[in-house]
Amino acid sequence: MQNVFPEATLRAFTQQVFKAMGCPDEHAVLATDVLLKSDLRGIDSHGVARLSGYVRLWEKQRINATPNIQIVHETPTTATVDGDAGLGLVVAPFAMQVAIEKAKQYGSGWVSVRNSNHFGIAGYHALMAVEQDMIGFAMTNASPLVAPTFANERLLGTNPMCYAFPAGQYPPLIVDMATSAAANGKLEIAQRSGKSVPEGWIQDAEGNYTTDPHALKSGGSLLPLGSDREHGSHKGFGLSATVDILSGVLSGANYGPWVPPFVAFMEPLANAPGQGIGHFVGAMRVDGFRPVADFKSNIDNWITRFKSARTVNPEQKIIIPGEPELEAEADRKLNGIPLVEAVATDLNQLAERLGIQPLV
Repeated sequence: MQNVFPEATLRAFTQQVFKAMGCPDEHAVLATDVLLKSDLRGIDSHGVARLSGYVRLWEKQRINATPNIQIVHETPTTATVDGDAGLGLVVAPFAMQVAIEKAKQYGSGWVSVRNSNHFGIAGYHALMAVEQDMIGFAMTNASPLVAPTFANERLLGTNPMCYAFPAGQYPPLIVDMATSAAANGKLEIAQRSGKSVPEGWIQDAEGNYTTDPHALKSGGSLLPLGSDREHGSHKGFGLSATVDILSGVLSGANYGPWVPPFVAFMEPLANAPGQGIGHFVGAMRVDGFRPVADFKSNIDNWITRFKSARTVNPEQKIIIPGEPELEAEADRKLNGIPLVEAVATDLNQLAERLGIQPLV
């Protein structure tokens, strides 16, 4: 069963939650915007469904509601940002703005981030660059839930990466994906909906495929993109390793099994080599390579050609990266955002705990 809420209702509620945590007004507005962008784009796993998780981390003093976010190392085109244990929903946009300002002056900007937390959907941050006629990059490491190829030990996160390209007559082309076979948030949605998950997403504690979305709670692990070696899981492992190194090793954040867990009931490992969760963001000016109008014309031509490709089934259509999310956003802005009953119940219980107005 689902409940549908207008965007404005969820936006006002979410801002109340962040303010109840002690976030400054501007941080509450920004963090809400990042979360709502996820819900609007149909990425339900990374939207308001995660609110109670942020609150629990704040209650455990693992999230700083009033961080002093600052640049701690810098060159003309690069920087490292320390998030002071703030919400990644606030820290990552700060870092991307630094990258954009550097790109405006020097053609490109690259920023690594340490001492942060979960930053929502990578697409939000990459799209900030697209708004400036730049190509945007955003990636983050995450709680260790994924076993490398041939392993039966959680050493990597779902480690998403996003590339966003401006277009002309078309909306931006956005490649936003986890480097695991499935994002952990999709398991959480399946758990709340009482559904099984496809084979190839998870292995149990013994290393066998399972469709039980609760398998992680009993020692199982997510699988890399590709699922097994024969289907290219070594490539997913390689992509995830790249995200982990750029986000964690390069910035001075934690990496591999030391990345702090999102769930508050699990404590971070002792003797961690870095600080908090790490991100890596970048922006490149299109006109650093060619005129923007020419690039956009060719991107439009690229999209048009790919959309006209022959399909195996005449009833199918080619889906350009970012199209499903764009369609969801148009629909949900008009018709509201659906939340499964378990999420709506969770949010109302959260409101009661924080002493704020419930959703219903």
